[in-house]
Amino acid sequence: MKYPTSVLIGALFLALTRFSAAQNSAAAPATPAVSAANAASTTVVSPDVLSDRRVVFRLSAPKATAVTMKGDWHDDVKALTKDEKGVWSLTLGPFAPSKYIYNFTVDGVTIADPANPQVKLRQQGQGSFFDVAGATPGLGDARDVPHGAIEVNPQKSVVLSETRTFLVYTPPGYAQDRDRRYPVLYLLHGSNDRPQGWVDIGNINYIADNLIADKKAEPMIIVLPLAHALPMGSRGTGARNNAVVFEEYLLKDVIPAVEAKYRVAAGRQNRAIAGLSMGGDITMRVFSNHVDLFSAAGMFSPAGAVRAVPTEKAAVYGDAKGFNAKVDALYLACGRQDSLFASSKELDESLTKLGINHTWRPTEGYHHFALWREHAAEFLPLLFHKNGPASLAAGGK
Repeated sequence: MKYPTSVLIGALFLALTRFSAAQNSAAAPATPAVSAANAASTTVVSPDVLSDRRVVFRLSAPKATAVTMKGDWHDDVKALTKDEKGVWSLTLGPFAPSKYIYNFTVDGVTIADPANPQVKLRQQGQGSFFDVAGATPGLGDARDVPHGAIEVNPQKSVVLSETRTFLVYTPPGYAQDRDRRYPVLYLLHGSNDRPQGWVDIGNINYIADNLIADKKAEPMIIVLPLAHALPMGSRGTGARNNAVVFEEYLLKDVIPAVEAKYRVAAGRQNRAIAGLSMGGDITMRVFSNHVDLFSAAGMFSPAGAVRAVPTEKAAVYGDAKGFNAKVDALYLACGRQDSLFASSKELDESLTKLGINHTWRPTEGYHHFALWREHAAEFLPLLFHKNGPASLAAGGK
């Protein structure tokens, strides 16, 4: 019996399709636990912020044998418990109103929470974050006040020989008041972070908006550069470590670009620098090298051997009278539970012994944005006062 050509082709195609499916089925490896978690992520709610400010973390990973969670608000690794449906969960809190960062580790693989759309971008590896709201909006929350704008600026760096982007916050009214010029704060992030960290988690734009609306801070431009001048984890070559290369990048690339594009007020009295953790260490070093360029500096939980800077820069800090007359604000803060607290306290003691005017703010808490938001909210009001330096009302020195 003869069959039409179309029938023969159809039969051949069906046979090949079945053969291919059998091959793929036989070769397919077992689905790993992390992939299972991602596939089932829509079946759970995580994080689940409850009305009493406790938070439930959940992860659907039926094939996993161990799931833990690490958050930036504590030093411990917390174990999740698995139910009969393969959903792992953990309830913590209550939390103070703020934003918090966390990761899951599933059978040794660290992942972001697949059920949480709020992703914390990093240089290496990503995390998740959540927001615990208070009864009323805090200083770092969006309030019904005029808001500034965040702009992304790509730039071909001469120092780094690559295109980098930096973020710029312009205050409310910047676009309308074309004749006004503004002071500038250069604000640095910490290790393994990106400039967006100060916006996504630090809420620095809302902090500035609210302080300006309350007339507690001068309207200012805030520049957020990428502080990893070298690749994450690179120590550089010889004396050209990340801090040294970043200083050159800031002075030769970023500052000239900002002052060429934005309506920036001239003079060192209209320029300040601050940073957290790694950024705090870089801040102290850049400021100490260039007191002629910056009128104020803020270090929030500074990392590195920052306590040694006053000794290393004896020519700067040895003349307390001259330094105090020139510098409007030198701010240092750290959480008592932070592993960097001891070095920050030593820096405070060194500055005090040398007679250097500064604000030292020891606070309760760990190495996380919940504290750095508070530090930023205290530091910004100290800047750019036309009638001389401002003072911190309580607890300052």
